[in-house]
Amino acid sequence: MLACSLLAMTHAVHLHVSDRGNDLNSGQASRPLKTFDGARLAARKYQGRPVIVEFEAGMYRLKHPVVFSEKDSGNVTYRSQAGTEVILSGSSEFRPQWTPYKGKILKCVTPKGFEADQLFVNGEKQTLARYPNANPAIRILQGYAKDAISPERIAKWKDPSGGYLHAMHALMWGDFHYRILGKDSAGALRMEGGWQNNRQSGMHDEYRFVEGIFEELDAPGEWFLDRKSHTLYLYPRPGTDLKNCVVEAPTLRSLIDFRGSKGLKLQGFRFQHTTRTFMDNREPLLRSDWTIYRGGAILFDHAEGCEITDSRLEELGGNAIFVDGKNRNLAIRRCVIQDVGANGVAFVGSPKAVRSPLFEYNQRQSLAQMDKAVGPKTDDYPVDCLVEDCLITRTGVVEKQTAPVEISMSRRITVRHCSIYHVPRAGINIGDGCWGGHVIEGCDVFDTVLETGDHGSFNSWGRDRYWSLTDVDMNKGEHPELANLDVVEPIVLRNNRWRCDHGWDIDLDDGSSRYVIQNNLCLSGGLKNREGFDRRVENNILVDNSFHPHVWFLNSGDVFRHNIVFTPYRPIGDRKPWGKLVDQNFLQMPSGQAGATPAHVLADQSGGDAHSLVGDAEFVNPAKGDFRVRPGSPAFSVGFKNFEMDSFGVRPTDLRAIARTPRIGNEIPTAVDADESFWLGAKVKNLVDPGEISAVGLGERLGVLVSAVEPGSEAEQLGLIPLDVIRAVDGMPVRSAKTLRGFSKVRRSLTLWRQQRPFDLRAR
Repeated sequence: MLACSLLAMTHAVHLHVSDRGNDLNSGQASRPLKTFDGARLAARKYQGRPVIVEFEAGMYRLKHPVVFSEKDSGNVTYRSQAGTEVILSGSSEFRPQWTPYKGKILKCVTPKGFEADQLFVNGEKQTLARYPNANPAIRILQGYAKDAISPERIAKWKDPSGGYLHAMHALMWGDFHYRILGKDSAGALRMEGGWQNNRQSGMHDEYRFVEGIFEELDAPGEWFLDRKSHTLYLYPRPGTDLKNCVVEAPTLRSLIDFRGSKGLKLQGFRFQHTTRTFMDNREPLLRSDWTIYRGGAILFDHAEGCEITDSRLEELGGNAIFVDGKNRNLAIRRCVIQDVGANGVAFVGSPKAVRSPLFEYNQRQSLAQMDKAVGPKTDDYPVDCLVEDCLITRTGVVEKQTAPVEISMSRRITVRHCSIYHVPRAGINIGDGCWGGHVIEGCDVFDTVLETGDHGSFNSWGRDRYWSLTDVDMNKGEHPELANLDVVEPIVLRNNRWRCDHGWDIDLDDGSSRYVIQNNLCLSGGLKNREGFDRRVENNILVDNSFHPHVWFLNSGDVFRHNIVFTPYRPIGDRKPWGKLVDQNFLQMPSGQAGATPAHVLADQSGGDAHSLVGDAEFVNPAKGDFRVRPGSPAFSVGFKNFEMDSFGVRPTDLRAIARTPRIGNEIPTAVDADESFWLGAKVKNLVDPGEISAVGLGERLGVLVSAVEPGSEAEQLGLIPLDVIRAVDGMPVRSAKTLRGFSKVRRSLTLWRQQRPFDLRAR
């Protein structure tokens, strides 16, 4: 086989590309081609033969995206010369002549037709003039201000048209973006946008900032483009070389499109500089929280057997790689993806392939009207694709409801040995159950949910056609088999390391079903199962945390066994049992004594755990992250088995050398007093656990939870029910149970949070 491969390579056609070449040349080493498009057209002439197109070192600025069609298919490899850097850029450049403007601010005249929504000066990204000024030390949005669009601030702006308002979701489930169109006759802003999230709860009243407004140009590194006068303004950072200055601005949304192509491979390139696309992010993805823009620096559309390898995708305004609709056997290997405005790699099928699709969270249908056939309706979705040994970090720089790896309406996507970290929301997100078969293995995912809330390093939803039917009550265990209509193959998470300090390490949310979760090391946030079916959670280690049985369906069929937990379980509510089996688990509680005893505290919680134990599992070296247990450990007696602790994340030596790893160990969190008490006959308590906050659909610890209501009480007469959150009494904010007890009665109204939306009760 090797001999045949070598023979094929010796018979391969070799073409050469150089920035000193000419597309009229033959492509020989002595007569190279000049552009990527020239090379693509030259390679077409050798259909049926292997072709290797080699690029000399240099910067190749694309005037338009390179589009590979079905006609470009074949065994064709486009690659950089060994040991050189080849940059494919979607930006234009010019060398400015700066003159003073005001203070330290400079200005220059731009070339005709120059446009910019991002700016790079001598290769360094600048900040579009904004309020408040950017501060990387601030976790959310690098700075925010409640008065970002106050009347007083708007009054200072002569002409804000062309600027933007960016704001977090009111409940921290992503973000919103608005384009400023100008002012109305009353001096208020005219804007368009706000469609970038599928859970329309409005923008946060504090986490917001504005950019692209001339009067806010007041800090080093900021810039502003006056399109009417063709003038660029810059407040240079200290040390900027202004004499030999090169200004670059992205002009293309996409660099490479594979449309119907087969068998193509791109190797060893650096892709950079595409425009931001946040205003085009508006298509809802079923009933997930997401909207999407179907495009990226690299786009795959009806492609097959194509690969991106050993490449870097950096400083991109939108998605880095987008796999749109019907694609087969694609691979992204050994790539670095960083500093990206939206998603790293997104696999998104067509909703036309989904049976009985619903698109907004609150949409519902009946079993009678639902299509009951198993599986997809068409083949217009990605299948058998791979992301392997990739380092993906600092995605979601602009758009927060994004992920380094996003999977929706796809099948058998494998994500293997990737290092993923420093992102605003989930590291890996599976947005629905359509159609399963995914494998997530060997990954290292941490520093996630840095700017949002109520999420995990791994997050999934399963709001598929079966979920919340109008005529089926799954809270009573009716028709559990319906969950498998879309999840036709199990989804597997195995041998990964996860850490989320602002949520769960593994978060199986609304309706997520048919998961197999084995041999995962969870370092901080624990594991959450919310309403769903047929989840098997076995042989995992939940460091400094535990199992979170969330809102629960009866007859779920779930299994939780052979796991090591560090605290008692953290359930929401009293509904039991938590599935088919909860047993043979080990509660880590070092006592200084050998052996272990029955874990009565777990048994009391779950109604199971008859064979579970509590004691010291005797870890090898937990301070260094080695949570294997020593020979003779009592954890073996509950069926726990050691798994590797040194193979998480990227494997190539060069990538391991630059990849970060997660922090080991946790600080003791400041405890919040539940302060359980009674108020007007309702049992109330402070919101303490993040699980409680998630269960009621809040993004913050604000309000008092009603856990029970006594029959005939004043609280019942007012209309309070369990899981209400009391947020105000007679218009006065309620921030704690102590505050609530200060109100002896309700005179006018109660402001509540009920069933994940605001709700008012009027006093009778």
